[in-house]
Amino acid sequence: MRSILPILTVVLAIFVLWYGMAVKLNAPWAYDKAKRADVTLSFSEMVADTWSQNKPRLPAPHQVTREIWKTTGAMIAKGKAFSKRSLIYHGWVTLSATSLGFVMGTMLGIFLAIGIVHNRAMDMSVMPWVIASQTIPILAIAPMVIVVLNAIGISGLIPKAVISMYLSFFPVVVGMVKGLRAPDHMQLDQMATWHASRVQVFWKLRLPSSMPYLFTSLKIAMAASLIGAIVGELPTGAQGGLGARMLTGSYYGQTIQIWSALISAAVLAAVLVGIIGIIQNITLKRMGMAR
Repeated sequence: MRSILPILTVVLAIFVLWYGMAVKLNAPWAYDKAKRADVTLSFSEMVADTWSQNKPRLPAPHQVTREIWKTTGAMIAKGKAFSKRSLIYHGWVTLSATSLGFVMGTMLGIFLAIGIVHNRAMDMSVMPWVIASQTIPILAIAPMVIVVLNAIGISGLIPKAVISMYLSFFPVVVGMVKGLRAPDHMQLDQMATWHASRVQVFWKLRLPSSMPYLFTSLKIAMAASLIGAIVGELPTGAQGGLGARMLTGSYYGQTIQIWSALISAAVLAAVLVGIIGIIQNITLKRMGMAR
């Protein structure tokens, strides 16, 4: 109960602030409608109007919740879970690109980290480029990646996964480099006295020591991968995906649709990061690194 109370307090504060901002941002439109209709609004009527507008500047939480239910639960009940109007369908499209990009980014990050730790030339040459790569805005990279890959006949899932990989590999590189270098000199000297080869040192000492760092970086990478997948859907004119759903909503001023896709993306990210956390707990317990 003590651990849940702070969370509930923060959630309640967010909802209160959200409702308050909805009133503030939507009030001008409510007063403008009343003025044109030559009607005087009371405060309670104004608040009710700001929480029920069809195209509000900021939709109220219950409006977003209703839209999410209409495009998920109601669709499932109708047997149209993978209809193009369903958030489940759009979430699946985004999840596919996210998963592929995450796997590609994780593999690339781990391989680069191993090379950086074991090869001084790579440490001096590759690591600065890895860091520099993250200074380029993803919104500038995404269209170029899509254009280049389309020019060689690659379209669909792969371009979005490449953009996702671009964002996700960096935290894995940084985390794994830190983790692989975690063993101190005494541990390395002890392995040397046992005449352990570099491969044995890697598998028996460096890799196990890197696990806490790896899982922490994987959580960041997963969130970054989802962002990359959503950004990758924006310049492609994709018909599916949470990014495409947000873009369509922006074209037609459907802010409730935009926010429902945004909240769905946040929930999807939380679920994916939570899965990694569960795997982390199981793995570290089996390795004796956690209670």
